[in-house]
Amino acid sequence: MKSGCAASSCCSNNRTPSDTYKTGKQGRLDPGGIQLSWVITGMDCPSCAAKIENAVKGLKGVTQARVTFATERLLVVAEDNASISDDILNTIRRLGFAVKEDGTSASTSDGFLKKYWRIISLAIVMLVAALIQGVFPMAGEVLFYLATLWGLYPVAAKASQLAKNGTPFSIETLMSIAAIGALFLGETVEAAMVLLLFMVGEHMEAFAAGRARQGVQKLMELTPETAYQIDTEGNKTEVSAHSLIPGDIIEILPGSRLPVDGELLTPNVSFDESALTGESVPVEHDAGDSVMAGSLSVDRVARLKVISKPGESAVDRIIRLIEEAEERKAPVERFIDAFSRWYTPLMMLMAVLVAFIPPLAFGEPWVEWIYKALTLLLIACPCALVISTPAAVTSALARASRNGALIKGGAALELLGSVKTVAFDKTGTLTEGKPVVTHIESFDHLDQDVLRLAAAVESGSTHPLAKAIVAKAQEIDILLPTASDVEAKAGLGVQGVVERKTIVVGSPRHLKDSVDLIAGAEQKLEQLEAQGNTIAVITVDGALAGFIALRDNPRADAQRAVASLKAMGINSVMLTGDNPRAAAAIAGQLGMEYRAGLLPGDKSTEVEALREAGRVAMIGDGINDAPALKAADIGIAMGSGADVALETADCALTHNRIEELAELIGLSRSTMAIIRQNIVLAVGSKAVFLVTTLLGMTGLWVAVLADTGATALVTANALRLLRNKKKN
Repeated sequence: MKSGCAASSCCSNNRTPSDTYKTGKQGRLDPGGIQLSWVITGMDCPSCAAKIENAVKGLKGVTQARVTFATERLLVVAEDNASISDDILNTIRRLGFAVKEDGTSASTSDGFLKKYWRIISLAIVMLVAALIQGVFPMAGEVLFYLATLWGLYPVAAKASQLAKNGTPFSIETLMSIAAIGALFLGETVEAAMVLLLFMVGEHMEAFAAGRARQGVQKLMELTPETAYQIDTEGNKTEVSAHSLIPGDIIEILPGSRLPVDGELLTPNVSFDESALTGESVPVEHDAGDSVMAGSLSVDRVARLKVISKPGESAVDRIIRLIEEAEERKAPVERFIDAFSRWYTPLMMLMAVLVAFIPPLAFGEPWVEWIYKALTLLLIACPCALVISTPAAVTSALARASRNGALIKGGAALELLGSVKTVAFDKTGTLTEGKPVVTHIESFDHLDQDVLRLAAAVESGSTHPLAKAIVAKAQEIDILLPTASDVEAKAGLGVQGVVERKTIVVGSPRHLKDSVDLIAGAEQKLEQLEAQGNTIAVITVDGALAGFIALRDNPRADAQRAVASLKAMGINSVMLTGDNPRAAAAIAGQLGMEYRAGLLPGDKSTEVEALREAGRVAMIGDGINDAPALKAADIGIAMGSGADVALETADCALTHNRIEELAELIGLSRSTMAIIRQNIVLAVGSKAVFLVTTLLGMTGLWVAVLADTGATALVTANALRLLRNKKKN
């Protein structure tokens, strides 16, 4: 966090037009003004992000400001005036952070010199002072004094700037007071050592922060800056990926990544999607399939039609979710934030009391107790405590996203680990979502006639069962008549007029009167349902014409997913609108409970009932699942599901493998365990050194070393979550 720290190479510029890094004028209009965006470098921990945020919020003309530590971005909504960008940039630089401008990186060589020259020179002066002090004590003392002033200048300047911008109790303030106090007490060696250890500790934090952000940065590097666009005459031109709009045709070479979401025009192309979904095996796509940005063409040249707007590709959406996730803090994280706000001022008050009460009340030596008070100021540094939770949460979110799961913030991450029941939608979640016709049973009609009439009224529907019926008719080359006055009723069925007859395709429950009029129909219905079929009942002018039996087979990993959750002590329940007998067949095959015959609204009611036994996670993929996802403590959407389900949910499985739901819950539990360990380590070390300081056993430099060590330990502990590899 040193003043003058130069920008490092950063890949976020492929998220925002490069002009916005300098002026922000290309940012979209916002109800509160224009939106500006910059990449900030030099942030070592979340408290750095908070310092920048507070300072920018205090500027005249700024209505909103948010710094996302994970992606190093500052997002500002401000009044549109000529000086606002310069005011923001100047404020950031005065705080000692660097801004990446015009989409180019700052000189890395200058950055290295600026970051390390002061530390190196301080260490050299201290070494020389230590060597000559035995021979020339006064000269050594002067050198230590000068070394302290040399190290103190940028720290005190930054402390002053932070205080002016609303952060008076910063670590820089504590270090400055401690170093100045030590100089007045004549403890020049310890004053210089405190500053040297502080500088080294900051760079250790910067390294650890870079490691924690590594997973997010790899996502941000997935999409290339340029693309090959194909014009109407077939000519190929290299263009900026930001200039592509829906409808453009692009071409990617083998070994290249897709810069935007696209609809494949070239048949049979294999794509490596592991960076986005965690799926290690390349996926073969046919013409017409949608392919996500960041996917790598494995075997051939491919042409695609752009389907995502600028800034709205799959990678952009993932990064936006990660940025928004920082606002959805876990309860424990919010508590730590609130605690740290009053902890430092309280410790400063305690230091004042330690400095004055013993000498005034008991006649103790002033120098001894002022020294102890200065040591307490350094112990008051909350760095280890502040970083203990966000370091773990950031690591967990990065790992989850790398493995194809998006978690919208620390709050959702924390809740996942305490789930007692997982409620599953059936179609498309537990099953493949591709039902097929298995049997046609007709009454006073030909089988093909029943199928022809049903397919005619279902031909315009997007429901999986409707598609299966139409596909079966097309498979056996049935010519479909035109249906008129088609009306779909959610949860009930569809009706229309075909050849002047009213045709209804619905569920047995809602057409029970028609079924009961035909002898033996009920028994046949029960027999088909017991085999795990879903039954579509077809009536012609109110009379039963026949049944179409359909079956949607369970996903290959569904049984393993349920078994893994059971091993973790988590109950699994299937919620479906299907009939009880078909639901029982699927649930029995998977080894789980079920609730059948549910209308879309009924799922929410069932979720509320399940919550009485503990926290509930709901996983689904359809529009009709959105209310239940919202009603659950944690909503989990399948990545291939409807947009409304993805927006409503707290988590999303982009790879569509429910088997890894248990691993996601395990990751949550591991994260919370590491957070608890980090809090104990951070608070415990403070308590120990508080006692040893008051007993006169530890001094200034030991307090700084202990705090730096605790910060490094809690960060390293959190980084273990990044190394927690996926199980094959």
